[in-house]
Amino acid sequence: MRSTSTIVLAAALIAATAVPAHAAGLVRTDTGFVSGTTTEALRSFQGIPFAAPPVGENRWRDPQPARPWQGVLRADRPGQACDQAEDCLHLNVTAPRHASRKPVLVWIHGGSFVTGAGADYGPDRLARNGSVVVTNNYRLGAAGYFGFPGLPGSGAFGLSDQQAALEWVQRNIRQFGGDPRNVTVFGASAGGLSTCAQLTSPKTRRLFHKAIIQSGPCAFGTPAGENHVEHAWKSREDVERLGAAATACPDIACLRGLTFDEVKALQQFASPAFGTEALPENPITALEQGRFHRVPILAGTARDEFSVFAAWFYPPLDAQAYEQALTDGFGATKAQRVLAAYPPKGGDERVQLSKALSDMTSTCPTRELRRQTGAFGYEFTEPAPPMIFPDMPDFPYGAYHGSELPFLFNYANTTLTPKQQRLSDEMVEAWTRFARTGHPGWQRQDVRLLATEQVAPADHRCDLWSS
Repeated sequence: MRSTSTIVLAAALIAATAVPAHAAGLVRTDTGFVSGTTTEALRSFQGIPFAAPPVGENRWRDPQPARPWQGVLRADRPGQACDQAEDCLHLNVTAPRHASRKPVLVWIHGGSFVTGAGADYGPDRLARNGSVVVTNNYRLGAAGYFGFPGLPGSGAFGLSDQQAALEWVQRNIRQFGGDPRNVTVFGASAGGLSTCAQLTSPKTRRLFHKAIIQSGPCAFGTPAGENHVEHAWKSREDVERLGAAATACPDIACLRGLTFDEVKALQQFASPAFGTEALPENPITALEQGRFHRVPILAGTARDEFSVFAAWFYPPLDAQAYEQALTDGFGATKAQRVLAAYPPKGGDERVQLSKALSDMTSTCPTRELRRQTGAFGYEFTEPAPPMIFPDMPDFPYGAYHGSELPFLFNYANTTLTPKQQRLSDEMVEAWTRFARTGHPGWQRQDVRLLATEQVAPADHRCDLWSS
């Protein structure tokens, strides 16, 4: 007697043969059949495993191949987020219903390397405009960036997950109507930094062909005292030293016996490590010395990147408190130079602090990234975008960090005004054109200002920060 799974698999094979996959919502991947959901315009497949669950012996190990399954996997809901569960290495594919050889956009989500999921970002606008869009999860926090002496891959497991997702795309995306020879990797914030990492990793050679870096330049860094900047990257040796002191475990076997809650409690691990197979070199150094994939790049920021952090982390500042905040961040000498470039205005000086730190952390490093790589540039300058962060205090946020996301994705339950919807259409078209052709629609020497109304270019004082 045939088993139930054999009958289901046979039925799937008959269905796949009898009707086109785009009509049936059924696709064969290299590990088994998946069935998604189909609308008049789009097909969506969610929660597809692209690697084995990183649990037990696979914890703190580079991603292992996904296990094949029999029958048809219902891919109609996203997998668990990596900040909530350890078994989380899933991806989602959204495609035009009748796609064939369409450009592919692979989104790497942000969240400071500790939170977020690919399914948080609804890609329908980009897919309706003619792209196959993949969003993926990757290990976060200590699950993704823990290190320990003698542990292969220390500090870079999350980056390895992203690489495994890109490899999955090369093997499978043609079945969803995508072109594996025209893949654009893109991301914002930690996803932009991840894109930087993949741009400089030898392991991703030929896995993608274009890159978009949103508010996450490789040299992103925050002030950390006199003549010191805290960058996103750590050396493998530093991460391993941290790991050796983080628990009472004497070896890897003990560490793999920790509960996931105990792993999540190791909050000091949120920086990808270089000196690893996934990321051999610090991306800042690699870019400075010209060691990166020579692919078309689009790189930009929001004008007021730091405003949400100024409102989160600082009380209202008068002139004296503003000067003290700069001194705490930069040391006394540099603080005076910053104060001269961004003088007090006589109100809540968090506004001036935000301008200074927006330039220092994001805008000017992105300008340098464009100089190093020849990237196309943009600056998101929309004056009143919808707020994506809950329970924020009153503050003139402007074009804050992440505020461009609702213009590209269905994100954070936000609503756009009619004017903002037209700006969204313009941005979706530019991102799609870039994915298709490597050209967003403006010249390399221009920085496109993206807003619903005409705005003047800002003086970002990059002369100060470059010195």
